Amino acid sequence: MTGGVLGLVTVFVLSIFIGFEVISKVPSILHTPLMSGTNAVHGIILVGSIIILSGAHNTTQQVLGTAAVFLATLNVVGGFVVTDRMLEMFKSKKKS
Repeated sequence: MTGGVLGLVTVFVLSIFIGFEVISKVPSILHTPLMSGTNAVHGIILVGSIIILSGAHNTTQQVLGTAAVFLATLNVVGGFVVTDRMLEMFKSKKKS
């Protein structure tokens, strides 16, 4: 591995640890607003991955770009599903 790739892998691994530590310390009452913020970020990531995919020149770039679009889409949809389920917990139940 070259120094550039090693640096990128190091940043990636450190971001996993930092992300886990930050998210695990968030109180449950803040998870819904936090999820709304991350949905916005994932939407930006989805648009960015589509733009990057549109400039792909070879098969490897197209495969990686398609995987990025797919994973970003999963993040956005999953975030909305989780947010919807969490908001359902706060709705009052109607009596039949």
